[in-house]
Amino acid sequence: MASGEEKRVTAAVLIIGDEILSGRTQDTNLRDIARYLGVHGVDLAEARTVPDVHEEIVDALNALRSRYDYVITTGGIGPTHDDITADAVAAAFGVELYEHPEIIALLKARPGMELNAARRRMARVPVGGELVKNAVQGPPGFTIGNVFVLAGVPAIMRGMLEDVGPRLKGGAVTIARTVRVEGSGEGIIAAPLEAVAKAHPSMSLGSYPFFGAEGYGSNLVLRGRDAQELAVTVEELIAALKAEGVENVREVVAANN
Repeated sequence: MASGEEKRVTAAVLIIGDEILSGRTQDTNLRDIARYLGVHGVDLAEARTVPDVHEEIVDALNALRSRYDYVITTGGIGPTHDDITADAVAAAFGVELYEHPEIIALLKARPGMELNAARRRMARVPVGGELVKNAVQGPPGFTIGNVFVLAGVPAIMRGMLEDVGPRLKGGAVTIARTVRVEGSGEGIIAAPLEAVAKAHPSMSLGSYPFFGAEGYGSNLVLRGRDAQELAVTVEELIAALKAEGVENVREVVAANN
């Protein structure tokens, strides 16, 4: 673990995927992770991007997890042959992979889901690992040691971060408040959300869309250390959304702050 200043907690991000290095996909996860860690009192000290090459993932992961308090990886946990992050993490820790029964149950419960060999790949977790909840869609991520393994799709990754925060030790205590928007898509709420985020850089603002039989919308989660500024930020966000024509917006009590 890193041994910097007293009470200083450090982290690294390992971005995995050929598509990032080729430029076909633009990474936005690093920015979101950095902001999220910041409001938890964790300093993002390093970020690396590696291709879908087993040895390179293992080497980078071992170097980072020995140097920093936490490592967050993104990408490479899907169903295709080049999604090898779980294999590399297991190899780095010297353990085997197994199919987690909770993930298998989740996959089986999805309507029209054929549980073929490709999809079963997403259920593999290293022995000794624990699940990281996925609040958006698809299977969860996992954590082992000081490593959190998250999805590469930005919306899914951000949802998984909500389950990472409570597990971080040594960071500052944060407060969370949730604003729920119903019947409006992210295209409408994006501008006011961005404006409020820029006005309050010490706050973490995340958008988590939902879809279902009862309709669609987004849960906007605001996190910060200062309760007074957080309250002001919530009021400003609701006002900005209403000014944009969003009518069905209200603050809700979060289940887990």
